[in-house]
Amino acid sequence: MAVPVEPGVVTVMAARDGDQRALDELVAGYLPLVYNIVGHALGGHADTDDVVQETMLRAVNGLSSLRDPAGFRSWLVVIAMNQIRERHRAHQRVPVTGEVPEDLADPGADFVDLTIMRLQLSGQRREVVAATRWLSEDERELLSLWWLEAAGRLTRTEVADALNLTPQHTAVRVQRVKGQLDAARIVVRALEKQPRCAELAEVVADWDGDPSALWRKRIARHTRSCRQCERVTTDLAAVEGLIARLPLVPLPAALGLTQPLLAATSTSAALTQVGSAPVVTGKVALFLQGALVKPIAAAAAAVIAAGVAVTVVLPSSEEPVAQAVSVSTSAAPPTSILPAETAPSPTPSSSSVPPTTTTTVAPAPPPPAQPVVASVKKGVSTWNFDGVTKALGDVRAGWYYTWGSTPEGVTAPPNVEFVPMVWGEKSMDQANLDRAKANGKALLGFNEPDFAEQSNMTPERALDLWPKLQETGLRLGAPSVGVGGDKAGGWLDRFMTGAAQRGLRVDFIPIHWYGGDFSAAAVGQLKSYVEAVHARYGKPVWLTEYALIDFSGGSPRFPSLQEEAAFARGSSAMLESLPYVERYAWFALPADKPTGTGLYLPGGTPNQAGEAYRDAG
Repeated sequence: MAVPVEPGVVTVMAARDGDQRALDELVAGYLPLVYNIVGHALGGHADTDDVVQETMLRAVNGLSSLRDPAGFRSWLVVIAMNQIRERHRAHQRVPVTGEVPEDLADPGADFVDLTIMRLQLSGQRREVVAATRWLSEDERELLSLWWLEAAGRLTRTEVADALNLTPQHTAVRVQRVKGQLDAARIVVRALEKQPRCAELAEVVADWDGDPSALWRKRIARHTRSCRQCERVTTDLAAVEGLIARLPLVPLPAALGLTQPLLAATSTSAALTQVGSAPVVTGKVALFLQGALVKPIAAAAAAVIAAGVAVTVVLPSSEEPVAQAVSVSTSAAPPTSILPAETAPSPTPSSSSVPPTTTTTVAPAPPPPAQPVVASVKKGVSTWNFDGVTKALGDVRAGWYYTWGSTPEGVTAPPNVEFVPMVWGEKSMDQANLDRAKANGKALLGFNEPDFAEQSNMTPERALDLWPKLQETGLRLGAPSVGVGGDKAGGWLDRFMTGAAQRGLRVDFIPIHWYGGDFSAAAVGQLKSYVEAVHARYGKPVWLTEYALIDFSGGSPRFPSLQEEAAFARGSSAMLESLPYVERYAWFALPADKPTGTGLYLPGGTPNQAGEAYRDAG
């Protein structure tokens, strides 16, 4: 199974210059993003497939005019939003006479239902998705972008560009839509509550059952004045936290690049060249000709089950038409999951074979093995377990931490640095601060203060305690939030604003990230989040917890060892390449539980993911 990653700048440039393989990869890599933007904005309308197709067609035809390849994603999002608005305008212009055409989405293709079903949502996450039905067209347009921003797929700058607004105006619009979404969540709760309020039943007696912004306002107005219904307004969790770790909704089979498509590529005709756009053949040609997108409703039941990214399933005897790996005529090394621009090229043979002569030439001896040097960036979080010292030496990390001010009984090799943490307010006694000062050169601040089950404090309380941490004299990392580190008005943003106002010192920004998308696209999603955090605060970034865990359901879902290993390789290479990322640490070193994302088994032996993380970076 070959899973395309979200392509990078080199792929964009190659596609712009006419490389067919790069163009295939570009379309496949960004199709899930476009599908989710359009799906959320149109609410699963039957036109969704047409708008997605038109967006990708315009992007391909206009690729040669793209001046900044690094801005491809932002440019593509702008195209998608323009097509969404054009669809709205077209429907407003066409007069409806006679019988109303059957142009509503098939219930099986409803984007809200697909989101709930494919992401296995429950509780308040399900309510949030269901509430989107009650928004207006304009509100859904903005929500489609902010949703992906909150989930780490877009940056605020990209959202603002797509809306043709300043970031400041975008922030105001986002807050307004979040308020409407919360009102819609209350409406969903009120209507689902059994037995239904008698007064509410009177209010909705004439309602036709079709969610709309008008009926949202009427029902919300009732809930504010009704003692029985006001109970449903309590305990609403912040919407950012509910959707921050949601993966993209998987593509329906009608938009996937599947095996029959691959078989057809040898006979597919090229699309007519538009202007100076690249000639489009193969998989992209079939997709853009519409061979795979009609009708999306009929294909909704065949949603790709393997995940978010476009998946190509092949018999063992076949090879993908387009692969993001290097090719060599010599013995091939293990296939990399990295994009083509970052995947290492096969290592040539250390000696060449001369032409045949009567003299036998002994092969040159292989070069001496180079010692493995631990990455100063790469680290791990760990607790004490059987084999921890052996594992710390084997994983080739430059540092580790234990969520405490001391190593907590962990004995590390001499070249592996310990970094202390002051976990929360209960860890603020002077003796603990002295231990932290004695055990490290840098200090990690409070752990996930934005989560009630973690250190659980307001930004204001953290600011009140901060001078005590400064007194240690250590390099000081901000509190490490669990989600939303890049969000205006979020926990970290409020803390950093307060620190500036009070003249407090923060030397670097620790963050956590967990991805619910187990495809190779997760590397790009993590990169987008790290980039956004750095852009907001302009300080070095420490990624102190990260792994693949899907929190969208009732209980955490974990990747396979193969998926975890692929992500460990790709993410480590990406993080090593970012100059503003000072350190990063996998969660976690021990694999001493039946499930999880640990790297080393009891005794200090790496599993498949441990081997990948050890060899990366």
